[in-house]
Amino acid sequence: MKKILVVDDTKNIRVLLSTCLELRGYEVITADNGGEALEIINDKNQKIDLIFLDIRMPGLSGTELLKNIKYIRNNCPVVIMTAFATVKNAVECTKLGALIYLQKPFSPERINLVLDEIENKKKIGSIDKDIDALLDEARDLLDKEENTNEAFNLLKKALSINPYYKETYLLISKLNEKIGNEEEMIRFREIYKLFK
Repeated sequence: MKKILVVDDTKNIRVLLSTCLELRGYEVITADNGGEALEIINDKNQKIDLIFLDIRMPGLSGTELLKNIKYIRNNCPVVIMTAFATVKNAVECTKLGALIYLQKPFSPERINLVLDEIENKKKIGSIDKDIDALLDEARDLLDKEENTNEAFNLLKKALSINPYYKETYLLISKLNEKIGNEEEMIRFREIYKLFK
């Protein structure tokens, strides 16, 4: 079960979020201030998959806590919550690694949309990692001038997973150049250029 940390100094927000998250099957832990949240985040035995973080809190602010989160748990996604949305604040939080900016007040429906968006981003991220692994393997084969058939099969697989990944077309072009198929080399190089 995935675990979510909810950090907000307003009890009603913590209760609303906890209820929505638990209904979706998440385990929820809460903190009502930045100091308490920092203790939880620093606990290496505490697994945290996602953090909902209020920006304005007494004591340690959400922005300061976000800086610590990125240092301590670099890969943990963070949803920023605030009633005082400004472009400057949104940009600053995004630079610090916030995944989504959620304006208060929000409804259970909005929370569900945010969770769906996060799940989709994770799926896309893992798909991109799969493609990167295939491309790295194909690149190695091309660099070593080994098994061009195997390299071609890897590139075809990458293309079938995501046809909008431009690097695949560049590698197919290089492969065709290696095997002396100039017409295909040019064709795939032109496709690659369309993505720029």
